Parts: sequence; structure tokens; C-alpha cells
Amino acid sequence: MKRSILLSTAAIAVTFAAPAFAEDATQLDEVIVTATRIPAIVADTPGARVIDAKTIEQRGAIFAADILADVPGLSVTRSGAFGGVAQVRMRGATPGKTLVLVDGAPVNDAAEPNGAYDFSSFELADIARIEVLSGPQSSLWGSDAIGGVISFTTQEIDGLRAEAEAGSFHTVRGRVSTGVANETYAFSAYASRFDTDGISAADEADGNTEADGFRSTTLGAKGRYVLSDAVKVDGSVRWNKSKADIDGFPAPNFILADTADTQESEQWSGFGRVTAKAFGLTHQFSVSASDLDRSSVSGGFGSTFTGDRQAYRWQANGQAQDIDYAFGVERNEASAALSSGLSRDLSITSVFGVAQYDVGALNLTGGLRYDDTDDFGSKTTGRVSAAYDLAGGFILSGAYGTGFKSPTVSQAVCDFCFAPRPYPELKPETADSVEIALGWASADGRFDGRATLYRLNVEDQITYSAGRYINVAKTRSDGFELEGRALLGGGFDLTLAYAWTDATDRTTGARLLRVPEHAGSATLGWTGDRLSGALTVRAEGDQDDSGGFSTVARDGFVTANLNAAYELTDKVTLTARIENLGDEHYQQVFGYGEPGRSGYVGIRLRY
Repeated sequence: MKRSILLSTAAIAVTFAAPAFAEDATQLDEVIVTATRIPAIVADTPGARVIDAKTIEQRGAIFAADILADVPGLSVTRSGAFGGVAQVRMRGATPGKTLVLVDGAPVNDAAEPNGAYDFSSFELADIARIEVLSGPQSSLWGSDAIGGVISFTTQEIDGLRAEAEAGSFHTVRGRVSTGVANETYAFSAYASRFDTDGISAADEADGNTEADGFRSTTLGAKGRYVLSDAVKVDGSVRWNKSKADIDGFPAPNFILADTADTQESEQWSGFGRVTAKAFGLTHQFSVSASDLDRSSVSGGFGSTFTGDRQAYRWQANGQAQDIDYAFGVERNEASAALSSGLSRDLSITSVFGVAQYDVGALNLTGGLRYDDTDDFGSKTTGRVSAAYDLAGGFILSGAYGTGFKSPTVSQAVCDFCFAPRPYPELKPETADSVEIALGWASADGRFDGRATLYRLNVEDQITYSAGRYINVAKTRSDGFELEGRALLGGGFDLTLAYAWTDATDRTTGARLLRVPEHAGSATLGWTGDRLSGALTVRAEGDQDDSGGFSTVARDGFVTANLNAAYELTDKVTLTARIENLGDEHYQQVFGYGEPGRSGYVGIRLRY
């Protein structure tokens, strides 16, 4: 099924900004590499979507949470507009079941109780590409990937880029990046800064008036060097430091209100790789590491957390007739020191293999992985998928996969457990998922879309109950995802996305928290000779949330964002954006306010 059509069905649903999409009806299928560890066409990869740098720029997205909210099946929540904890739930799975990669380095927080990644300070200034892989990916990436994988790739710069912006809430933002790139070598470096006085984290509608500020600085570098036709080295490093004013739950009412609480974080990640061709295979030897230090002050009391991750990987890729294959060995290590004084090291050694058979109208992919944890036994996971070209622009695809998640450090040491010992021995959470999708692309490349049905079951989910962690919960997510795009002519295009998610706790029958049943977005984009931009309308239905001591209903909302850019010259562009165009009052997380209508203007330079 190595075909040449306009664009992959999945990629079109999210990636819309490049003018070439409308001009070149012979563009090759989008290629994604993290889904199967071998080059794979997105349309043949169930649950795969791609967001490119042009999409990010045209929509005016500043933080990762802003753009991920437009992906069907992803529920994004933020506890406070600026710097509040931002988490992603994929297809109803809890945040700790989404694996986050930056240039191949796993960056999930080893010190967070569920191992979730906090997107609150993840700026997009240096990001070239985001790959979103929904559904269990444990057969390829091991633990933490039950819900899926979000992989960020940083930019390779040739020249100089600079940007400055200012606007509402005394917000100032800037970035600069520079580099050189050719076929033999490349090196780039970048820096960005975000500073705002913000708004009250606790909703102003509830009488909270104190503004909570946020400051974030990001630095990074990336490079590669081709030593010969057979050997290449590449690597990257990324550092971020942020500080946010937050609100807490002061006595005597213990409800969310204005406080002088703060939280700070400092994190870095790095990745290095050697790629060599030998014995008819392409070998990749890579090492990655990440470190996250968090501290907070609440009610006058401080707490600190430190989490570290290291990953060592050897992977070999090869081809035999119509079969592409890859296999390898991994070692993943995680450690954390918690504010309670407890600490622990956890490690997993893994072997994996994947093969892709691509002939005629059929594409078949299968993967198998064996993970041996140092503390919680071993698990074998697998995934199979198929895609068939039905002709007439239709592609039928489906997948079945299993996954697992090993207990986190907090769960393993039973941090803040108050029940009498002994505590029950924990075991990994397990999952299985099935999905089927039908995609279509018109022959002229002007229209396409995809509809997906899925079911995700999680067993032995670890939960905190009666003062301890236990394997007790069972959850199920049934869902329907619909996405499409139309090139309207005159430089205009329309992108639509919708998700219905029925996520329930099968133990209690209750809906899972912070997963709306209905969510969707519509983006009208335009690209002219000098003027470009996008209008995005996003809607979420009601969802259940935690009200402290009980479950509450958080109301749904509809918001609109407008972004525009005008090219004065080929080197200078003026920008403007308006967020929450309709001045909607809403909350992503119960009790936490979001900004009303706000505006920003800026300038971009390219040399």
C-alpha cells in the first residue's frame, strides 16, 4: 500500500496550515515514525495524528495544552489559567497513562503520584512537530503508554528567528532562535521567555481578586553531524524553569480561595543518538535523560519533589522483500525523592520487535514487547493493526492492542499512607483496546476525513482508598471520533473535530472525572499573499469534577480564538490574536477561572 495521495486522513484533521496542501495534489502521505518504530504512513496507523509548526504558528498556540485541546479524544484541563497544573487525558485514561516524549526522551514526572506530565510551562516556540498516538502503545514504548503517546520534536533552524509579543494582564513574551543546517551538519539554539501578571487562579466570579502571576524561561539546543554514508550522530537538550503564583484551600472553610501560595519547577531533558549501518541493518544507539525538581509553598509550609528518568536503547531496522522490521533492547530507570522523605528507584528492562507487511492494497503491522520490572514482575504486551485501501479514496483500518503501567514511586512506597500495615502488594495496571476507522480522501485532494470507534478497558487500576494504594478500579472508555477537512478555495480551509467519550468506573458505575462526554472544535484558516490566520471555535460539554469532598458538575462552554499575521516584508511579520473572543465565563477545572476576552500584538523577524 505504498501509495501517493494528497495527504493522510489523520494528518489532515489536525495539520492544515501549509499552503502547499491546496496547491500540490500529489503530495506524499505524511510519515510518522514513533507509532511503529519504523516509517509508517499516518493513514495506515490507527489513532495517529500529526501537528506541524505551520499549524501551531497559524493558530497562535503558545503552550502545548492550547493546541492539544483541538485533538479529538484528548481532554485537556488546567488548574489556573497561567501556570496552573495542565494535564491531558487520552480517550478517558488518567493523565499518568499518557507517555510524553521530547526528542525521544521520556519526560513524565517520576515524583508525581500517578506519573503524569504537567504541560503548564511547555511552550511551543521551539517545536517543529507533534505526533499524537491514541490507544495502548505499550508494545512499542512500555509502561505509561496505556492511553497513548505524545511525542514532541524540536526545530532545526537555518538562519535567525525572533519574536516579541505583549498584551493583556501585562503579558510579555519573546523568543529567539538561530542555527545553521546543511546536508552534513546542523546546530541550532533557542531561548524563550513568558511573563504575565495573570488573573486570579481561583475564579474571580467567586470573589477572588488577587492576580496570580506566572514566569517561564526555556533554553535549548539541537545538533547533528553526518560522519559518513554509514554513520550519523545527533542530539538535543532542553531546559525550563518556571514559577507560578497559585491559590489554595485556606482554613477555616478549606475551599479554593486567594492565598499567597506558590509553585516552582526546574526541568531538563536530553537525548543523544548514534545511527550506523552495518550487517544489512540500520542500528540506533541512544541515551536519554530527564530531571524535574518541583517545590511549592502552601499555607506557609514548603514541600519539594525530585524525579529523574534515564533510558538506554538499541534498535535495529531492516527490510526483507515486502516486510519492514525493527527489534531492540531497552533499559528504563526512574527514581524520585518525595517531600515526605521517602525515595525509591524503579527500573524496567525490555526487548521488543515489530514488523510491517505492505503489499498491494493491504498494510499489516504487528508488535510484541516483553518488559521485566525489577520490582513488579514481568509483562508481555502486543499490538496488531491493519489498513486496507478500498479504492475510491476510502481506507478501512483497525487495531487491537494491550498495555500495562507499572506502579509509580509514590505508589510503591505508599507515600502519605495512613492505614495500618501491611499494605497490599501492588501489581501493574493492565489494559486492552480495540478500534476501527474509516477514512476517505477525495481524488482532487480538497476533502477528507476519518471516523473512529474504539473501546479501552483498564484492569487493576491503582487508586488511593482508605489511606493506602490498592489495585481495585476497573474503567472503560467507549468513544467515537470524527475529523475532517475541506479546502474551500481562495486560500480558505475548514478543519472539524468531534469526540464522544463515555468513560466510566466499572467498579462504581460513576463517570470518570474531567472527561467531557462531548467535545469538538472547528477552525477556519486562511492563507493569502500577505495575510494569514485562523478562527478556532472550541466547545466542551458538562463533565464531572472533584469539589473537594464530593463530585460536582462542571458546566460546559464554548470559546473562540482569533489569530492573524500580516507580512510587511519577507523578513518582518506583524501578529495579533484575541483569545476568548466572546468573553465567555468558564472553567476547565471546577473552581479555577479562565481569562475573559484578551488581546495581544507582536512582531516576528526571519533572517
